[in-house]
Amino acid sequence: MKVKIRVNALISVVATVFGLSLSASALAVDADAALSLARQNGCLKCHAVDKHKDGPAYRDVAAKYKDKDHAETVKKLINHITSGEKAKFPDGHEEEHKIIKVKDVAQQTNLIEWVLSLPGGVWPEKD
Repeated sequence: MKVKIRVNALISVVATVFGLSLSASALAVDADAALSLARQNGCLKCHAVDKHKDGPAYRDVAAKYKDKDHAETVKKLINHITSGEKAKFPDGHEEEHKIIKVKDVAQQTNLIEWVLSLPGGVWPEKD
């Protein structure tokens, strides 16, 4: 009986570790898909990966949220790209942020995760 319990416990541990490794790989960022989605939705009209345009560089966005709670940041940024909330500009004016066309939360999340994964930005931004 003791051996059977230990084997079951071992199988449970192995299954959990295997499941976690699959979950981690499922959460891997698809940079090509994210950049394609950004292009398709006109995001690159106001943003670039590494330079400020009308909106901040994506690397600078990543720097801004680097030490913040990751889950809350993802939630906040998904809301930002899906709700049309106001975007604030350095000159003080505000405009409604363009709403991303795709409704698939996995694609939205991949885009946000990609932005947050970018290294080398600064915050506050420097033009």
